[in-house]
Amino acid sequence: MQANDAQTAGVFENAPELALEWARAGRGAALATVIETWGSAPRRTGSMMVVSGAGDMMGSVSGGCVEGAVVLEAQDALEDGQPRVLEYGVADGDAFAVGLACGGTIRILVEPIGPAVNLEMLTALVTARATRQAVAYVVDLSDWSRALVHEGAPEAANYAARFATDRSGLVPVDGTGEGAQRFVHIHNPPLRLAVVGAVHIAQALTPMARIAGYDRLVIDPRAAFGSAARFPDDTVSEDWPDAALGAFGLDARTALVLLTHDPKLDDPALHVALRSRAFYIGALGSTRTHAARVARLTEAGFDADQIARIQGPIGLDIGAASPAEIAVSIIAQMTQALRRGL
Repeated sequence: MQANDAQTAGVFENAPELALEWARAGRGAALATVIETWGSAPRRTGSMMVVSGAGDMMGSVSGGCVEGAVVLEAQDALEDGQPRVLEYGVADGDAFAVGLACGGTIRILVEPIGPAVNLEMLTALVTARATRQAVAYVVDLSDWSRALVHEGAPEAANYAARFATDRSGLVPVDGTGEGAQRFVHIHNPPLRLAVVGAVHIAQALTPMARIAGYDRLVIDPRAAFGSAARFPDDTVSEDWPDAALGAFGLDARTALVLLTHDPKLDDPALHVALRSRAFYIGALGSTRTHAARVARLTEAGFDADQIARIQGPIGLDIGAASPAEIAVSIIAQMTQALRRGL
């Protein structure tokens, strides 16, 4: 998401970056991460908070229920240099003291930057995030050993489903005794959406995509269509679609939606997209329009498997009629492709 989106949504997504900044500045930094929840705990597994040596904090691990207690524990961790796992729940008297009386239980990993998480590993994690590399940060809770596992590495096969679903969590450690666990924290690149055609459907789609957590790029060389007044919260490019997408980059965390009906705009974008790892490619148009599109792409040298990646007509078949309803069908199909594949 863009920075203003994250603030509006009340979400803090840059905990590793801030922890590195504070540690380098000599302020001290501890990372607190939700590793397990039960019941009505308000923050999902993987949610993070950063605490400085002075007790400053950014982020959230419970929506306000236990943050005060976690800050104190984090400061203790910074003093003794030792990581720890905290647990709060309705059966724990301490939990009631900090306001968690809503039927939820939460476990939080606290890691002081230093002996526990050295700057080299934290720097490597931040670098991977900055360069849109999917990586798993893996912590063995029995001996505090740590590793960064990049998607595509042989050992990442054990976490393929977690990468695909953005699902951090605990996994058993084989051969080390009953109950030993690792915490696998998935750091996927932010989702992105590129829309070719700054039309009415795009005006409905991009706000929905913002809510769903996508960075958005709207591409239309027709300046009147892609004006700031029509897309005040989105990045807009007036470049030709193939040039704009080449600069943007289409990777496995990026969706492409084509809404122009115009082969002069759609086809150059498709030529880029069909050679990319974009997880979703959708193109507006009737069955007849799509058949003509397929014929053009075949003539251009694309094979049947490549062309079959295009969702056309676009969107789930929910009987959508208005631009807003069509946008709903598109965002639903994007979600289906992301989480279940198509």
